[in-house]
Amino acid sequence: MKLLFFFVLLFFTSFVFGQTFLEKQKTYQRVQIAYKEKFSSIETLLMAAGLELNNLQIFIRIFKQDQLLEIWGKKKNDTTFKLINTYPLCAISGLPGPKRLQGDGQMPEGVYHIIQFNPTSNFYLSLKIDYPNNSDLKFCQQHKCGNDIFIHGNCVTTGCFPIGDEAIKELYILALEATSQGQNRIPVHIFPCKMTDKNTSELLNIYPQHKTFWNSLKTVYDYFETKKTIPFVKVNASGYYEIVR
Repeated sequence: MKLLFFFVLLFFTSFVFGQTFLEKQKTYQRVQIAYKEKFSSIETLLMAAGLELNNLQIFIRIFKQDQLLEIWGKKKNDTTFKLINTYPLCAISGLPGPKRLQGDGQMPEGVYHIIQFNPTSNFYLSLKIDYPNNSDLKFCQQHKCGNDIFIHGNCVTTGCFPIGDEAIKELYILALEATSQGQNRIPVHIFPCKMTDKNTSELLNIYPQHKTFWNSLKTVYDYFETKKTIPFVKVNASGYYEIVR
């Protein structure tokens, strides 16, 4: 009897907390405005991709030099993703190459996840990524990586990824809905550019110091480009990205 009570309590607690996250977010004025203004357009975007809001997982890719953010989606039981929409980065900072020091103005590059939703951001709405990751920590200068890297509204940046207020409303809702349906980790892959062989070669001619890092990151780019599914990536002992499967 006690065991049955425990499982009932566990189920109820999980249900309540799962609902609380989305409902609490919806108490914020900017989130309410986002739903009011963008919910219909989001449903249209998903319909065009053959997707539904109540059966959704998402994936974000960012290309710094192209000043572009892509949002991809799939049904929970599917393996391959479909492109939902693209948004321009309305401001950039730094140069091609990873962020290696707090205050360097660089926008990170690498494999990350969304770890925080901020409905009262100074930049309208924002989604925090888990920079620095283990690769960043391996290479940071003076052990000072910095933090607080967000995808956000507005159009200013010193290392973050601004897409403007209108675009962040859509992206924020998509991320909220996917999270509320059980997607605990929303991947965010950030590249210096669209890493075709030609683009990568041209960048390496200018920035040869990033060759080993970019070659490891390119394997992640190539995997998704070929398969439209997200690889399982680890950071090896040298601090570079390695596809496990």
